[in-house]
Amino acid sequence: MRILLIEDDTVLGAAVRDQIGADGHSVDWVTRLDAARDSMAGTAYELVLLDLMLPDGRGIGFLKTLRNRGDATPVIILTALDQVSDRIDGLNAGADDCLVKPFDLAELSARIRSVARRYAGNPNPIISHGTLDIDLAARSIRRAGKPIQLTAREWALFEALLARPGQLLSKAQLEEKLYAFGAEIESNTIEVHVSRLRKKLGADVIETERGMGYRLGEP
Repeated sequence: MRILLIEDDTVLGAAVRDQIGADGHSVDWVTRLDAARDSMAGTAYELVLLDLMLPDGRGIGFLKTLRNRGDATPVIILTALDQVSDRIDGLNAGADDCLVKPFDLAELSARIRSVARRYAGNPNPIISHGTLDIDLAARSIRRAGKPIQLTAREWALFEALLARPGQLLSKAQLEEKLYAFGAEIESNTIEVHVSRLRKKLGADVIETERGMGYRLGEP
């Protein structure tokens, strides 16, 4: 997923960025609300991680503005404000989840996956696709009962296709989901990942429409 992290604590921000980057997500990290607004104006994010206390304002106001204009991007609040009333205010403003600092990074990864499943319309973490049994929560796949090991990038690519069955995704769309702003990407990176996925999961799992993009194959 393409995730926007809005956090002004540089130590925590770096830790969160590295954690969810290791999960295979692309992360754009900003430390101010004005930079967050600029980022969201030009990029379609699939999730926002939002601190409530920023140098140029409060995250609650930013969240309310998103929801008032009809922006349904999932938002998980990350806050040092440990009062129950603060968490209630965030949820009432339209947040999908809330974590109080300090939090376990593995729990953050799990919360991200949970929110993503709900927005994909599939809260059940266990799904099947042909001979593949997929556990979205554990990020694991079995093919005809045998476990298949995927790298974080391979999983992120497969998950992007799995979330949009039958929909063609261009190479540029997949790059945007897998890599953050400024990341150096080889011209054939997506092709390499697709080739490796086909070897591991089966040649018919991913279909190519030449010059257009890729889609999940029919089960």
